[in-house]
Amino acid sequence: MKPLQHTTIAIIGLGYVGLPLAVEFGKHYPTIGYDINPARVAELQSGNDHTLETTPAELQAAQHLHYTSHLNDLRDANVFIVTVPTPIDRHKRPDLTPLIKASESVGKVIKAGDIVIYESTVYPGATEEDCLPVVEKISGLTFNVDFFAGYSPERINPGDKEHRVTTIKKVTSGSTPEVAEFVDQLYRSIITAGTHKAPSIKVAEASKVIENTQRDLNIALVNELALIFNRMGIDTEAVLQAAGTKWNFLPFRPGLVGGHCIGIDPYYLTHKAESLGYHPDIILAGRRINDGMGAYVASQLIKAMVQKDIPVAGAKVLIMGLAFKENCPDLRNTRVVDILKELRGYRIQTEVYDPWASTEDAQREYGITPVQVLEDSQYDAIILAVAHQQFRDIGVAKIQALGKPAHVIYDLKYLFAAHETTLRL
Repeated sequence: MKPLQHTTIAIIGLGYVGLPLAVEFGKHYPTIGYDINPARVAELQSGNDHTLETTPAELQAAQHLHYTSHLNDLRDANVFIVTVPTPIDRHKRPDLTPLIKASESVGKVIKAGDIVIYESTVYPGATEEDCLPVVEKISGLTFNVDFFAGYSPERINPGDKEHRVTTIKKVTSGSTPEVAEFVDQLYRSIITAGTHKAPSIKVAEASKVIENTQRDLNIALVNELALIFNRMGIDTEAVLQAAGTKWNFLPFRPGLVGGHCIGIDPYYLTHKAESLGYHPDIILAGRRINDGMGAYVASQLIKAMVQKDIPVAGAKVLIMGLAFKENCPDLRNTRVVDILKELRGYRIQTEVYDPWASTEDAQREYGITPVQVLEDSQYDAIILAVAHQQFRDIGVAKIQALGKPAHVIYDLKYLFAAHETTLRL
């Protein structure tokens, strides 16, 4: 293996995962940030990041980092790190298309002695069984003879300014013991929280996919508890606060489960399990519960409107929040759109307000144009769908003023006290 000081790194994909990683490596090593979107490259070259995961000052601090959308510019690199999305298709099956295309790109520029490291979340075995054969085919090189591989799953938490790429412990792995040690040392040179060297690439892949599967199941449990307690007329948040007084009670809350990881990663694991002849009952049951929460929220809202004698057909409903989580512009796999779809089925007019969301992204991804200005006395119902700090700052009195004399406020995120809103999840 080449000494670390002779390392030149290429980051393939400059999204929520790739850019923060490129910035950190770019403080210490010659680093090439590559993205197929020229507009993204131009934005970063101008010192801006629309994802808000990095600041202009952080971009400027990466003195050894430059950006390109030209694949040939990667030929000087000897370590290639792939950080592209791994979505699911409309049948909820893994879609490896971005990963395969990235592997093809690596295959066109990789040289003998180089290393390719994957960070994208996949099912165990995908790196060695799906990705590396593509690199071999395109490059004409032989895996573990001419070039080598590693896997180090991303642990980015969008919108989290406390847990950053350098302060989250990193799992690493390599295709040979020597490569595993090189990959571990490479990440250890920028990760202040340290690293954990897994014994194999498959173990590292599995560790990542179960992180979010575990979280998904815990949220599914409290979502199901909310469904039960609502039928009993018990306030779910009050129950969770009481139970939370025990030291080992896990502080999960019910809600919509979207985003680029939690709502997607379990399907990668279940896909692999079913290909091996095993049907994962518990994981899929949790997914069914969480995928059904948007429809449940809509039904509860309709019931509350009927109880207040508010006509449903033709009603006007404001949904506050479109991002998949609070204080973040990330719209990927947001489940707020499930509520919108259900309400429109009742011929309800819906509007969305989100000060974090990009209008262009909302229009492109979902055909939604968020409103920019809120007016008083306009809405028959208001759904607090995302816990943005701006919504807390607005205050419940001003949010109530947005409603007509008879209106419903549905607080999904426990932003305000139970007596201040009509119903909570």
